[in-house]
Amino acid sequence: MTQPQSLSSDTQWPRWEVFKQDAPNRPHQAVGSVHAGDPPHALVTARNVFVRRPAAVSLWCVREDDILTATPEELTTNPALLDSPGEAGTYHVGVKRTNKRSMTFVDLSGTVQASGSGDALRQAQSMHPDVLAWMVFPESAVVRTDEDPGTVESWFAPAKEKTYKQQQHYGVIGRHVGELKRAGLMPGRAASEEGA
Repeated sequence: MTQPQSLSSDTQWPRWEVFKQDAPNRPHQAVGSVHAGDPPHALVTARNVFVRRPAAVSLWCVREDDILTATPEELTTNPALLDSPGEAGTYHVGVKRTNKRSMTFVDLSGTVQASGSGDALRQAQSMHPDVLAWMVFPESAVVRTDEDPGTVESWFAPAKEKTYKQQQHYGVIGRHVGELKRAGLMPGRAASEEGA
């Protein structure tokens, strides 16, 4: 007789937080997460999920295990978070300032030199006392796309000639639906508008 397999073992790949930069003068923003087996896989998956249509010039991925986050309420109830261990070095600091937008982004606001994750969190709290949440992670944990123009072009340039399917027709990225209607290129709609 075979023994039942344990359902408690986790079979998912590690989770990676994705940071996207929309333009060179904008901060990287935490836009969501992906599951991936290794750093290159994380970057490719992040591009496929978060950069298919919107503009971007850079992507970073950081394993969830390397990130320390806290809200003011969490620090009040668990001050030991400020003693979290970690490697000494450069840490990126992210802050969440508002819930007003439809997406609740965390903006990276700079870096600090810290003795560990808890020290970086303490410095983030001191630098940005009036925010909804802080996020810190070591520079060494970041996997990123190359900044050279060739990589930016091949990874992030819009596919202006790529076709896509809408309910009634195949369109081309870059052509507005109104333009297609006026040109009579939307089959179902063109026929119904002519009869009206």
